[in-house]
Amino acid sequence: VQLQASGGGLVQAGGSLRLSCAASGRTFTTYGMGWFRQAPGKEREFVASVTWSGINTYYANSVKGRFTISRENAKNTVSLQMNSLNPEDTAVYYCAARPEGSYVRVRARDEYDYWGQGTLVTVSS
Repeated sequence: VQLQASGGGLVQAGGSLRLSCAASGRTFTTYGMGWFRQAPGKEREFVASVTWSGINTYYANSVKGRFTISRENAKNTVSLQMNSLNPEDTAVYYCAARPEGSYVRVRARDEYDYWGQGTLVTVSS
């Protein structure tokens, strides 16, 4: 599956951004979808994930209550609504796809087989 992320940009602290990821190729509904981010000098970290149905979601503690992941299977897209942004959220954000299965390791990077190219989010103080 091919993934194309978009929606990044520059925003002031306290502001909001909405990231989108368009998927093409294999059947979208056979994949759970996730967002990861990588700040300069840091490892790529889990942000959020959603099951194929869109019913179950998972979040990193650092974004819980501020970010919302959702998907529209009819449009083959997954989104990440980010509110109350702070400078610590500055990073390149990547969307990723994992085959549906156990969600015990949903936060692990190696669970995801396909990755988008990333979109840069910069939050100024």
